Amino acid sequence: MGKAKKKVFSAVKAVKSNARERVGTPPSERVLPDPKQKRINQPKYKETLANLMNKTGEEA
Repeated sequence: MGKAKKKVFSAVKAVKSNARERVGTPPSERVLPDPKQKRINQPKYKETLANLMNKTGEEA
């Protein structure tokens, strides 16, 4: 077996581990809804009054 590689000191890792000891681990990642997908699901134009009146007449 070869020699084990020396661990290089990293200030970032040291600070993060210190913070985890004091505060605790951060909460798990939340998935945010995609704004583009929301925009795709909505109609591009509002319905006109004539279309709304015709639609309500057909359903009733």
